[in-house]
Amino acid sequence: MPMTAPQIEALLRRAFPDAQIELTDTAGDGDHWHARIVSAAFRGRTRVQQHQLVYAAIGPDMGGALHALALQTEVPA
Repeated sequence: MPMTAPQIEALLRRAFPDAQIELTDTAGDGDHWHARIVSAAFRGRTRVQQHQLVYAAIGPDMGGALHALALQTEVPA
C-alpha cells in the first residue's frame, strides 16, 4: 500500500522538527516521491550522511510502502 504525503511528513517531522518539508508525488501513484527537506540537522554532514538520516527517519517503510524517494536536502540559510 502506498504512503500518503501526510504519513511521510509525519515520519520526517519526528526526526527533523525544525524542517521545511516539500513533498511531490512524481508519478501520481503514491509510490514515487520527491522530498525537499531543509533542516539544521544536516549542517556539517555530507550529502550521503544527510540522506542516510532521512532514510533512517522513514525506517522500514523505505523500499516497501515507499518505493522510491528522490531527495533534495539543504541547510537553512
